[in-house]
Amino acid sequence: MAAKRKRGALPAGKAKRARSARSAPSAGEAAPEGGPRERSIPPQESSVPPQEYSIPPPVSQGKWKNKERVLIFSSRGISFRTRHLMQDLRTLMPHSKADTKMDRKDQLFVINEVCEMKNCNKCIFFEAKKKQDLYMWLSNTPQGPSAKFLVQNVHTLAELKMTGNCLRGSRPLLSFDPIFDREPHYALLKELFIQIFSTPQYHPKSQPFVDHVFTFTVTDERIWFRNYQIIEEDASLVEIGPRFVLNLIKIFQGSFGGPTLYENPHYQSPNMHRRLIRLSVAAKFREKQQVKEVQKIKKKGTKVLVEEDPTEVVFETPAEEKPVEIQLVKPESKPIIKDKKKLRKIQRKKQKKLFRTEG
Repeated sequence: MAAKRKRGALPAGKAKRARSARSAPSAGEAAPEGGPRERSIPPQESSVPPQEYSIPPPVSQGKWKNKERVLIFSSRGISFRTRHLMQDLRTLMPHSKADTKMDRKDQLFVINEVCEMKNCNKCIFFEAKKKQDLYMWLSNTPQGPSAKFLVQNVHTLAELKMTGNCLRGSRPLLSFDPIFDREPHYALLKELFIQIFSTPQYHPKSQPFVDHVFTFTVTDERIWFRNYQIIEEDASLVEIGPRFVLNLIKIFQGSFGGPTLYENPHYQSPNMHRRLIRLSVAAKFREKQQVKEVQKIKKKGTKVLVEEDPTEVVFETPAEEKPVEIQLVKPESKPIIKDKKKLRKIQRKKQKKLFRTEG
């Protein structure tokens, strides 16, 4: 009975074959008995020098310590323009995260739990009302503070068609108006903007380049947001987009609620603005109707009689009086003849009679 061979073992009397020619014996060594002696071939010298490959070090060798994550999402019922604006902000902010739309029936404090599940400590929430009004919440979850804005004059990246461009994931510079350092509520908003819109250093999805600027300017009691590209040649600025205007409503101590720290006295709600427009249109209509009624009353009123001017009779000349003639003889009645030919015959006969009497 044949013995069982182990796995990997060679049968008896057989040696392992050499894998390559390098394992062959050299010229000095003797060939095995019964086999031919092999001649060693010297290696050919190549004319091309050997290439040296150097791996460049990573651009960012630091450690990602500031782990700021921003959750950007919205409520249901937003328009296409708001959806595009939200997508543009996600593109410009590599440290942002997305989530599904929130139901309008849910309370706003639920967003704190959503941020906790998404491992985010900042939030930008877009709230739509009446399918025409857009509100933006900026919050530091879960402790606060938070600010509520009315978003106006929204223009997206695809809509503006600006000539500027920037690298995807690059870090932006933040430029603020000098008024942000003078007013206390603007100083609080400045710190909130810095923590939300600035890209953390050494973020995995970010690039270690600075090629665009976020500007926050206060004009007409509103905050104007612009995004510009920095051109390296002459350090000039070219607008990229998106652009929008933030009208501050309130600043709260907590996240999406709590005691009110500041309320904007210059804020006017969109409902009040539309109501004033309707009232102004109605006032113009009523004014026109009153003018028409006054004109009708003037037409119906009695005309004022002007006294006679005695000088008007100076240039009037009296007509000559003709003597009154009294006709004593009754005029002859003319025969009524309907046929014109008979009338002509009668006239001719009368003329012939007159000629005969005269002759």
